[in-house]
Amino acid sequence: MWIVRPMIVDGMVLRDEYIKRLDAHRDRKGVAKIVTGVRRCGKSVLMRQYIDHLKESGVNEEDIVYINMESSEFNTVDDFREFGDVLDDRIPPDSHAYVFIDEIQNVSGWEKNVSSMMADHDVDIYITGSNAYLLSSELATFISGRYVEVKMMPLSFAEYLELHPVDGDRTIDSRFNDYLRYGALPIVNPDKAAMQDTYDLLTGIYNTVLIKDVLNRLEIRSSSTLTRITKFLMSNIGNRTNTFTIAKELELSNATVEKYVTALEEALLIYKAERYDVRGKRILKSNGKYYASDTGIRNAVLGSAAGGDMGRQIENVVYLELRRRGYEVVVGSYIDLEVDFTAFLGDRVEYYQVTQTMLNEEVAEREAKSLRRVRDSFPKTILSLDRVMARPGDGIEHLNVIDWLLGERG
Repeated sequence: MWIVRPMIVDGMVLRDEYIKRLDAHRDRKGVAKIVTGVRRCGKSVLMRQYIDHLKESGVNEEDIVYINMESSEFNTVDDFREFGDVLDDRIPPDSHAYVFIDEIQNVSGWEKNVSSMMADHDVDIYITGSNAYLLSSELATFISGRYVEVKMMPLSFAEYLELHPVDGDRTIDSRFNDYLRYGALPIVNPDKAAMQDTYDLLTGIYNTVLIKDVLNRLEIRSSSTLTRITKFLMSNIGNRTNTFTIAKELELSNATVEKYVTALEEALLIYKAERYDVRGKRILKSNGKYYASDTGIRNAVLGSAAGGDMGRQIENVVYLELRRRGYEVVVGSYIDLEVDFTAFLGDRVEYYQVTQTMLNEEVAEREAKSLRRVRDSFPKTILSLDRVMARPGDGIEHLNVIDWLLGERG
């Protein structure tokens, strides 16, 4: 049974789960709420939706301060001293205020502003930023232990269907193909633009991430090396690799590759799934897997080189959904076999294999074999596009991946 929870408000998907996460920490004294996520995943919309939620709960509009650092109004404000003046002018002196700051990473030394606001004002602080570098040592120095991070991701498939519902020839399968092909950023509408126009839009977002969130931070002028590394990672989603392999393939130093890959992860353009020894219960240092934060950006960047391997793109989507549901996700390694994902949530463990189809007997046996090797009682699932389910036995469940994406969460 499909369980589609989201709803549309003013033409946008209500990101209800993130609103609940923010609300869980509302009015916690001295605790800033920091929303991180790749550019255009919906952080600014979430801020506006949460502001509406506060108003509906009785908060006066004059006690809400919203500042978008990418607005032309603040083009010249790039230092914490100047930003401090902006805040002092806007925060009401004699009441409890809710302060929202969008894309705060544009301000050098912004963490000092957050620390000062906590000390000098009665405020509840909400911040968005487009890279994980926000939570670096500088932040830890000034507000260590006084923030919670909400990791925002592009739309789930359930949210995507709210924006782009099944209708007429737009079947559930065709919508899922759109989801794979064009990705899950809310700004993308597969019904309103030609494929190339959509890819041009996604390429523009990608270039903004590279320039603003990677090159500028690393103080590097040329993007050619970074682009080569990014394309290598995106063309190898779901393949085991490491920085030494990438360095050898692209004839670069390992130090350069490590620096750039780390920056791409911090820009939330790429995620890494570590390799995990299921039997020894430890993280392995070599040959993890990389996944794109959005398959649409990945396909736009690679163009014809994106290839037709739908199985790896489905694997990418499953990885993102597990993270969206709050799991820590690693690549399971069991002696000579591999489990696509071992997912941890508290003391709960789940194992997943992902494939396009189980109709081929050889493929079906291969996918089930890895799960059979894992000798514990935790759930083991194979996800595919098949509508007719196989019966692998040994407690292994075979599910349609679309049903799983739209089903009850853990």
